[in-house]
Amino acid sequence: MKIKMILPALTEAKSPFWRPIKYSLFPPLGLATLAAYCSPDDEIDLQDEHVEELHTDDEPDLVIIQVYITNAYRAYALADHYRQKRDLSAGGRAPGRPYVCLGGLHVSSLPEEAMAHADSIFIGPGEDTFPQFLKNFRNGCPKKIYRNNHRDIEGIPPIRRDLIKRSRYLVPNSIVVSRGCPHHCDFCYKDAFFEGGRSFYTQKVDAALAEIDRLPGRHLYFLDDHLLGHQRFATGLFEGMKGMNRVFQGASTIDAILRSNLIERAAEAGMRSVFVGFETLSHTNLVQSNKRQNIGQDYERAIQRLHSLGIMINGSFVFGLDDDDPDVFRRTVDWAVKNALTTCTFHILTPYPGTRLFLDMEAQGRILHKNWDQYDTRQVVYRTVGLSADELKRGYDWAYRSFYSWKNILRASLGHDAIRHQIKHFAYAGGWKKFEPLWNFLIKSEGLNKMLPLLEAILSKVNKPGKRPQDGMLSPFPAIA
Repeated sequence: MKIKMILPALTEAKSPFWRPIKYSLFPPLGLATLAAYCSPDDEIDLQDEHVEELHTDDEPDLVIIQVYITNAYRAYALADHYRQKRDLSAGGRAPGRPYVCLGGLHVSSLPEEAMAHADSIFIGPGEDTFPQFLKNFRNGCPKKIYRNNHRDIEGIPPIRRDLIKRSRYLVPNSIVVSRGCPHHCDFCYKDAFFEGGRSFYTQKVDAALAEIDRLPGRHLYFLDDHLLGHQRFATGLFEGMKGMNRVFQGASTIDAILRSNLIERAAEAGMRSVFVGFETLSHTNLVQSNKRQNIGQDYERAIQRLHSLGIMINGSFVFGLDDDDPDVFRRTVDWAVKNALTTCTFHILTPYPGTRLFLDMEAQGRILHKNWDQYDTRQVVYRTVGLSADELKRGYDWAYRSFYSWKNILRASLGHDAIRHQIKHFAYAGGWKKFEPLWNFLIKSEGLNKMLPLLEAILSKVNKPGKRPQDGMLSPFPAIA
């Protein structure tokens, strides 16, 4: 059977060569994970439109399209294209090939919208429903809707990494060892996707370590929403990773960083940068957003702990919460620079469909429109409180310019106590963000792959055996914003 798997880009207007660099950082794993359930005899073509030109002149038996909010319209257009091709080839008679399926975050949030463009849709995680669909499809009796019921990835088969075009990504060794997050923030899509069951669960430690062992090179990019979210699992994972000579990036919450010695175990295992959702400096905003894991936590103590371990910090902040005022942008940037955050990711508050935030704003008449292309955390799509939409957009743009100005990169670098960390911070923050077009060119032209052996050789000289994790510049890549 011929199977086409597609991760659509936001639009089809630009060549992948000119897409923003963030789409080339690491390969998404959703479709490659599902592909592991297919038969070895199936002919599978997996395409990530963010990094390659999509060809749609083929005639597969089955088309699987992953949909998230900002690529929804593009995904629907592709689905309609294949369904129209099928109907034309069948002369408008009974459906034949290709058969089109849609799944992903947006489909789970708005199944009725997606259903108009698909033969079958998947609601929630697909580890239990996709194998059932394949069985039904091969027997000629696929259902219209497949809804996830069983939450368990302990027996998940190895990801079909052979389908991933590794050379098109900066860090091709992306990995996911858990699903979801134990917390329930009002603005997060997670609860809509994991509705009706467990919202956080992990692989077996041995299976996760075996997946890591299969990956070439040193650098890993954990895509988990909360790598430190399950203490027993994370402890076993980090203990098993000792001696594997890996360096990696992951995500964590403030409370997990401050709790027990788990972050020290992560550093010993090779963690060199961490994504942290600070979100806001306002207690009122934290309460409003149900961000309980941050309430009452000492942000600066967590930062000092990370700095003492030599772990770089990518801080995430959301602007536009109801307690924000026009000065929130300056306060946030000044605080981030003062506390020497390596990189920052700023967002305009975005009410994703299916979240409590969206339901509340819709009930209040605050949703301005449902043009999903603009729900990208860069544009204002709701009626603001405390500052105007124009102030919010201008302040968001200013925050990026100000934080990544040479002046503030230098100020933040000098916020470290050790000279080696000052140099590392300046090199990473400046070398990454200020020369982003060059990195983008190197990745897209695959020139970076030619440089990696040299980088690895240099790093092997810098990272001499016996050094503690914080003593060297242990990864060539920054905490990516």
